[in-house]
Amino acid sequence: MDKNKAVVVTGIGVFTSIGNTRNEFWNSIIEGKSGTRKIQAFDPSGHKSQVASEVMNYKPEDYFDRKEARKMARVSQLASSAAIEAVKDAGLDLDKEDRLRIGCVIGSAAGDYFHLEEQVLRFAKKGPGSVGPLTVPRVIPNMPACNAAMQLGIYGPNMGVSAACTTGTHSIGVALGLLRGGMADVILAGGAESTITPLVLDSYTSMGVLSFNNEFPERASCPFDLNRDGFVIAEGASVLVLETLDHAEKRGAKPLAFLSGFGMTADAYGIAAPEPNGTWAAKAMELAVKDAGLKLNDIGYINAHGTSTIMNDKTETLAIKLAFENRNVPVSSTKSMIGHALGAAGAIEAAATVLAVHHGILPPTINYKTKDPECDLDVVPNIARAANIKAAISNSFGFGGQNGVLVFSKA
Repeated sequence: MDKNKAVVVTGIGVFTSIGNTRNEFWNSIIEGKSGTRKIQAFDPSGHKSQVASEVMNYKPEDYFDRKEARKMARVSQLASSAAIEAVKDAGLDLDKEDRLRIGCVIGSAAGDYFHLEEQVLRFAKKGPGSVGPLTVPRVIPNMPACNAAMQLGIYGPNMGVSAACTTGTHSIGVALGLLRGGMADVILAGGAESTITPLVLDSYTSMGVLSFNNEFPERASCPFDLNRDGFVIAEGASVLVLETLDHAEKRGAKPLAFLSGFGMTADAYGIAAPEPNGTWAAKAMELAVKDAGLKLNDIGYINAHGTSTIMNDKTETLAIKLAFENRNVPVSSTKSMIGHALGAAGAIEAAATVLAVHHGILPPTINYKTKDPECDLDVVPNIARAANIKAAISNSFGFGGQNGVLVFSKA
């Protein structure tokens, strides 16, 4: 590893259905807790899928005054709060830093659908002149990054990445490139999403990709299981404090892990369906490991995209086998516990992967009961497993065939 280009993770801020602090989140993961329940954001009666993984016990007033909170969409509130918590977790004293050398790359796949749906209905009912002045600024996906920078007063590179379900992963990968290129010393990177709305739920239902297990919500997400029937929609945010190793050492920070590599490819195949052989997803894994200066044999754990849909889990299995030449690497899907947070998913899973490497514990895939012959991986079923991990990868594969893979190595 070139020390001059080495990048480390020094802090984590998370808001998920199973925890709103780094420790709460990690403890819930290794205990195999499910955050899925009947939808609380609105009355889901009449919808075929009525379950979701929502962030609970979150109070915007803990982070913003009332006026600020009203201007921000929930997705921006979650992103900004995660960034604030990540800075605290990293022990980063912004008053002692050159704020021009601190950047923010936080993505969202969708932006603020809550406000958009509300304003569309208002416009349809009342006509021109009725739409609120903050509609566009609330909806556009770059605002989580912008709001986080405003809250923290940081003036370095600022970007909102939008890459479907690969958004969080691509955001972290872009941040890695900016740090290696010398454009910043520290970057807050991750993803945020909050799109559990009637329109979005109905759209995914029409696509046939959601789980309809309304009777037992906590069992609805069961990646790689033979009886999986779709994903559970989720919301959340995760922000990592990434900094050059040199900067971390100078301020005496203790890294949780190295962010060693990033790979990205395009399936160039279908709008929603993955390329069926897993060819380009496999190539993204290979490129990420190569970028890290490692070999595939160095990877001891894979945090899978693992959505719990029929096609995705099958295709990802093929991709993993192709990339790793059928070597039986432990693989798990934390979506079994936290659902699929869309644009935030990759960032939340990156946090889980960092903590897996840091603590030497592999997260379980919960709700795993029946082996699928087409998904014959070691999925760390139901119970967390101790393991000495040199390095691990986190996979994300988004609509349109956007593939992203991150490599984290032991600090």
